[in-house]
Amino acid sequence: MGKLESIYPIAIENTKEKIIQDIDFYLENQETMPSYSAYISDRTTFIEQIWINVWINKASNDVPRKEKKAFLSERGFVTEGSDHKLINSMFRNELKKYRPFDGLTWIKKTFADNQEDWLKRYKNAREKFFRRQEEQRLAKQRWKIRARLQEEANSFFENNSLLLYLHVRYYIAGILAKDLKNKPKFQYVDPYLLEEQLVEEGGFQAAEYLMVTDFFEELTGDIHSLIGWGRNRYEYENYYYRYERLVSDFIMKLAPDKYLNHLSAALHQDFLESYGERLTVDALQGILSDELAELSQSCFDELQEEYLSDLLKLEGIPFNEILHEEIFEIDVENRERRKAEVLAEEARKRAEEQRMIDDIIGKAYTPSLGKKVRYVLHIGETNTGKTHKALEKMKQAESGMYLAPLRLLALEVFDKLNADGVPCSLKTGEEEKAIEGANHVSSTVEMFHEKDYHEVIVIDEAQMIADKDRGFSWFRAITQANAKEVHIIGSNNIKKMLLNLLNEADLELHEYRREIPLEVEQREFGLKYTKKGDALICFSRRQVLETASRLKESGHNVSMIYGSMPPENRKRQIELFNRGETSVVVATDAIGMGLNLPIRRIVFLENEKFDGTRRRRLTSQEIKQIAGRAGRKGIYDTGKVAFTAEIKIMNKLLEQVDEPVQTFTIAPTSAVFERFQKYYRNLGTFFEMWERFEPPKGTKKASLSEERELYELIRDTEIEARFSLMDLYGFLHIPFSAKEPSLIRQWLETVEAIAENSDLPEPIIKTRNLEELELSYKAIGLHLLFLYRMGKRTEAVYWERIREEISDGVHDQLKDEMLNYQKKCKRCGKRLPDDSRFQICDACYHRGIRKTHRFN
Repeated sequence: MGKLESIYPIAIENTKEKIIQDIDFYLENQETMPSYSAYISDRTTFIEQIWINVWINKASNDVPRKEKKAFLSERGFVTEGSDHKLINSMFRNELKKYRPFDGLTWIKKTFADNQEDWLKRYKNAREKFFRRQEEQRLAKQRWKIRARLQEEANSFFENNSLLLYLHVRYYIAGILAKDLKNKPKFQYVDPYLLEEQLVEEGGFQAAEYLMVTDFFEELTGDIHSLIGWGRNRYEYENYYYRYERLVSDFIMKLAPDKYLNHLSAALHQDFLESYGERLTVDALQGILSDELAELSQSCFDELQEEYLSDLLKLEGIPFNEILHEEIFEIDVENRERRKAEVLAEEARKRAEEQRMIDDIIGKAYTPSLGKKVRYVLHIGETNTGKTHKALEKMKQAESGMYLAPLRLLALEVFDKLNADGVPCSLKTGEEEKAIEGANHVSSTVEMFHEKDYHEVIVIDEAQMIADKDRGFSWFRAITQANAKEVHIIGSNNIKKMLLNLLNEADLELHEYRREIPLEVEQREFGLKYTKKGDALICFSRRQVLETASRLKESGHNVSMIYGSMPPENRKRQIELFNRGETSVVVATDAIGMGLNLPIRRIVFLENEKFDGTRRRRLTSQEIKQIAGRAGRKGIYDTGKVAFTAEIKIMNKLLEQVDEPVQTFTIAPTSAVFERFQKYYRNLGTFFEMWERFEPPKGTKKASLSEERELYELIRDTEIEARFSLMDLYGFLHIPFSAKEPSLIRQWLETVEAIAENSDLPEPIIKTRNLEELELSYKAIGLHLLFLYRMGKRTEAVYWERIREEISDGVHDQLKDEMLNYQKKCKRCGKRLPDDSRFQICDACYHRGIRKTHRFN
């Protein structure tokens, strides 16, 4: 038997029930009994519709789709390929004609000739009607009484809140005294650490706790459950939860009892008439559940404001409302006085701290420009000769210093000046080359020292003053330069900032415009269009290697440049391109800062980059900085720029006017630490003070996040104890890649060795692949930073030679990678097609999809 047949008799019984319900509803609303025929006359249409509604709804919901299709097929309908909505619609239409049940005939058989039964049904219907009306009247009356009870309770609790709290206070004081005397104290652990067994450490000492809430943080030794995000979690219980329950239970008994005795006799009588029983404490607990919970919380909050000693003084004093109110008022007065004293002391400390912060830190960031220093600003777009003009001025001076953002640029200027017959030394922290008779030095900006005098100082890429991590080095160099003349080189967006910063100085401004125009190609670029003089830009080493390999396969000689490449290797790659031994450069955005190459066309292979947090579109400034490298004066008449997609959008960004730099970054100076040492000897205190320091308008603080993370490794150790604050911060501030765990370990082991006056640990050198070679290069660089800092120049020469060998290894490995690069799945290592857009294979991708679905 099919589903349709099995539900047919059920539908009939449901229809009969609905007809009986309709009869009762019809009869109960008639003041005199209507005849059977009057009912039929009034309700015929509705009765006929009842069967159709019941039957169609029952069959539509209960009959499976397969049976519906079979039912329709028997009646000549074609259901193959029809959607379920159409099938349901046809099925419902056909059901209207299928074995209809005659409700009118059934009523006639049941009631037409049975006047006595019709009369009985009328009386029952009317009785139910009157009973329901009475119940509704009583329900309204009860609701009104309930509302009166709640309204009067709110007023009663408000007017008697002090009296109720005095009872709670006295009750809790007695329990507190017993708990402090009799309960064990446990060593504190985080409550959620249930896997840790609690350890007793003797009894409680009341003098250890100032406020009641201080004691509430202690653990009771029991485990309780809390509901969070729809599920129970278990943790060790503290006294906060125990006393919260105690207050709640006490109020649930005390407050209704007090309120019950306060109620008028009339309200008691009204309750009795409406509910049929006397009003009791138990009944009030149910009616006033919300009000009692609010009162309980209010008492518990007040309790946490109490001094523990005040409550313990109540032990042994019998409860008397007048006496305990007097005691409470005295305690409150003393409490407010003590609070005012504490607040005043805190305000005094804050004011003193602020005064110290201003004295220690604030003074350092009021620019103190040298009165005899002349500033020359070179402002303009990339590749406009700004740096060349400033360096020419420096070469003519008796002494000079060039400050670069990158070691590579410092190295480039070092080579250039010496090649031009101007003896120049090199100082980059991890590399020092002293040239005999040199009065000029090429350096990274972090190596600047305000006490060293130079006739001319050149500060390159001044827009880096806005960098959140390194900007303070430019601020320090610009505002504290000890020179006759300071040349500052920057992009257009730094002009306003520099003019404001140097507004009281002797100032000369030179603005530069490109003589060689930039032209954006309107055709989307593909690798097959690569030509001699192109620089292809992407944003990861992996893509640099992959792109270089594909170009090599198609017959191009390629140079590569990316951020983690050792400077010597970058220099070698640049020289190959400059000499024409390679025809194409594949680079990351590292090419955008100060590298002048004979580039015909800049090609953006990507319009987005990962900035350490997310993938985002390149900014207008980033595009200009990189695109500006196209078109070398004397070689090309026009600089070309190409994109692989979104040409109109990228062209618009390229033409967009630069947003001026609004703020620059500041960080601690040596003068700050000299003043700090007059007050404190703890570097942790300095970091806290730096956190509270409000930087001057137009500036932002360096986060010092890397320094803090390193400090936590040596905090409260022998290392911290053995160094002065200046030396310790110097170690924390050493510039190295603090995201590499192996370098952090090397840093820590080296600092430990210096503290113990033992030999420095040698850097770990691995050479199996390109990544290991580059990491080894960084490890030697970190070692050299320490060696030069400690004046161990002989050892430094040896390690510079080792680093040069590593650099040669990187060069050889790059050639090998270019020839043999294979695109591989980053999960399983399987070879990927060269034109694959993704970094994982299909198998790994689908495995990841299945895992995601399994856990959702």
